[in-house]
Amino acid sequence: MKLPFSNTQKQLLEWFRTVKLGLTPDRTVEIQQYPFVSTPVDEVSQNNPEARQQDAAILENRCFNYTVFSPVGSQPFQSAILLLHGLNERNWDKYLSWASYLAETCQRPVVLFPIAYHINRAPVSWSDPRVMRDWMRKRQSETGAERSLSFANVALSERLSHDPFRFYRSGRQTLEDIRVLARQLSAGNHTLFAPGATLDIFAYSIGAFLAEILLMSDTEGQFAKSRLFVFCGGSIFKSMFGTSRSIMDQPAYERLFQFYCYDWFKRLPEALDRGEIQMDASLKAFNAMIDPSFHREEREAFFDSARNRLSGIALQKDRVMPFTGIEACMGEYNAEACFEQLDFPFMYTHEAPFPLQPSGVNEPVDKAFQYVFQRATHFLAG
Repeated sequence: MKLPFSNTQKQLLEWFRTVKLGLTPDRTVEIQQYPFVSTPVDEVSQNNPEARQQDAAILENRCFNYTVFSPVGSQPFQSAILLLHGLNERNWDKYLSWASYLAETCQRPVVLFPIAYHINRAPVSWSDPRVMRDWMRKRQSETGAERSLSFANVALSERLSHDPFRFYRSGRQTLEDIRVLARQLSAGNHTLFAPGATLDIFAYSIGAFLAEILLMSDTEGQFAKSRLFVFCGGSIFKSMFGTSRSIMDQPAYERLFQFYCYDWFKRLPEALDRGEIQMDASLKAFNAMIDPSFHREEREAFFDSARNRLSGIALQKDRVMPFTGIEACMGEYNAEACFEQLDFPFMYTHEAPFPLQPSGVNEPVDKAFQYVFQRATHFLAG
């Protein structure tokens, strides 16, 4: 990346919103899109079949395109980097410079794969302020949600409050989609990749939660050699704090926290008996990532074994994914061995780790971005 992050981000944002495909302005990376058809998972919503029926009707979630940033050069490629985003994202804007830097520096394609019901896997109406205004009024009247409610988070807040099982089900569907994608690449069924192509992962926020479950439940050995770099993620679920005007409102977070940290394990035996959910490696891994006291030996044994292919950066002022949650997840020794804690010399948040400054003085932000992504590319290059 020849230009500083701030210049590149502005340039890519303007270009991507109008052009979207083809060579980027500096002509070092090509952006392409590929179709994907997802198969919904079998689990039904616990005591809420209405929610499952509503979700099944969202065609955007089943048939969509994913975006690939590829370095200009010879094909086919032998490997790719899978970029996993955060919770409640509506577009790829924040990640354009991330993907461009990784693709150009690592000289490998970067696959921007959307989580189920996110970005272009969600109805356009969920991002329409005119439509969301009615949702806002309804939710305010029912919950009294105040400053934590916004046009950006009302759709997710309402959906998770109505049925918190959606959190598991959408994650489960995304895991299965990624496994299908990995098989396609490995089998040579992709125009960009040679047979036997492999995936490494750059994961941010809830994307890291998904990636850890993916690696932990890898019974087929698809990701046995995959490297995972985590940025602003890696926490055990119980230590996450999801209340944010960009993520979900306070009532939705409290509902989600209560459901998974207290009700989930009480309801699970009955749900298994009724056939609402199937116990397999993915569910076991998910359960191990909820509370630090549950399945601790198995979880920490996994991170012990995966320590050489896991690295990451945590931010000291990150309230959503605190470093204490990473320690609770991996064990203190593994967390200290794999993660570096940083504190940038400017105002940042979990949701906006590299905020462009209104003053136009972006040198500290540019340096922070460069440091994080140099670390990431060095690690992912192996």
